[in-house]
Amino acid sequence: MRLHALYASVVLCIGANSAQAQDFKQGHLTISQPYARATVPGQTSGGGYLTLHNDGPADRLISASAPVSNAVELHSMTMQGDVMRMRQLDAIEVPAGKTVELKPGGMHLMLMGLKAPLKAGDSFALKLKFERAGEVTVQSRVRTAAGATHDMKQ
Repeated sequence: MRLHALYASVVLCIGANSAQAQDFKQGHLTISQPYARATVPGQTSGGGYLTLHNDGPADRLISASAPVSNAVELHSMTMQGDVMRMRQLDAIEVPAGKTVELKPGGMHLMLMGLKAPLKAGDSFALKLKFERAGEVTVQSRVRTAAGATHDMKQ
């Protein structure tokens, strides 16, 4: 009986991890774990994050869009002393054979002009346009700030 319970627990854990794994393929690119942080009412922008792995020639993410916002901008964030500097990017380089993370505190997507608050547990379509690989639409999950922080450590 205990062996069956242990087996069931292992199967449930594997299934939960598989359900959380969100990979999308577009040509030579793999887009993993697209997510956005939940927002509060009245918040007009939010952050979007994902990981890009490139198994082919160098490429560039040149734009993004989502129906939950008026615009999606490509951004970088750096700390200069005690000052956070954010700037809009024309493109995000995805070098051949490399992985690029869009994550809190670094390069990310800015969802500008949110049409409604992003609620944890929801998801939305996120269209990404690459210079070489073309366009792909992925599903971005909305996570709590705590869940998003936990994901950063993995």
